[in-house]
Amino acid sequence: MTAPAKITSGPRHVACIMDGNGRWAQARGKPRLFGHHAGAQRVKEVVRACPSLGVKYLTIFAFSTENWKRTQAEVAGLMKLFRRYIQAEARELLAEGVRVRFIGDRVQLDPKLVKLMDELELLTSVNDRIHVTVALNYGGRDEIGRATKRLALEVSAGRLDAADVDETTLARFLDTHVLPDPDLVIRTSGEARISNFLLWQSAYAEYEFIDTLWPDFNAACFADAVRRFAARERRFGAVPA
Repeated sequence: MTAPAKITSGPRHVACIMDGNGRWAQARGKPRLFGHHAGAQRVKEVVRACPSLGVKYLTIFAFSTENWKRTQAEVAGLMKLFRRYIQAEARELLAEGVRVRFIGDRVQLDPKLVKLMDELELLTSVNDRIHVTVALNYGGRDEIGRATKRLALEVSAGRLDAADVDETTLARFLDTHVLPDPDLVIRTSGEARISNFLLWQSAYAEYEFIDTLWPDFNAACFADAVRRFAARERRFGAVPA
């Protein structure tokens, strides 16, 4: 299907690189994990803001494949935070119509955390009000590498003809194969890079690089970014009429 030359409506799918938690905490004389806990509260606020803004899909970058390079204490604290968040919020997410999915490589993750992730996905699978995808131990290059490996195995097994492989085929093997591509990617904290996030999916996404640190990025900030998106002209490589 040919993409429209111009879209003036709001984004259906917003992805967020939630940057700045550690710096926010350090600026207040607190340990970095204090900032991550504050950032988790902002996630709840942004999720709740989505329906009124017409955002059906929200993807958040929680932990990258590169974040293992952080101190052992910070990584352990983050993993504990993920477990506590899932346990504390599961019923509320279900009640609010949120469907939760996780993307990323689960092999390195603690089995207890993976079990909680699986249970939350199953528990909320009946929901359709808003779809929240959490990128956990996720990297765009890693995802493409894993997808390519699965595709190659299908070709090797004779279930797929190599001559039929194209970009649509590869997309079916990505972690996000059940999701639409993001329309808008927001990165907080003033950094202007994409940090290996949704490399394939965001080929035609609009970007917002925002100076605000994630723990200060509230529902009003999110709404402002969504409204700015609506004023943009998206041509997808076409020439405006």
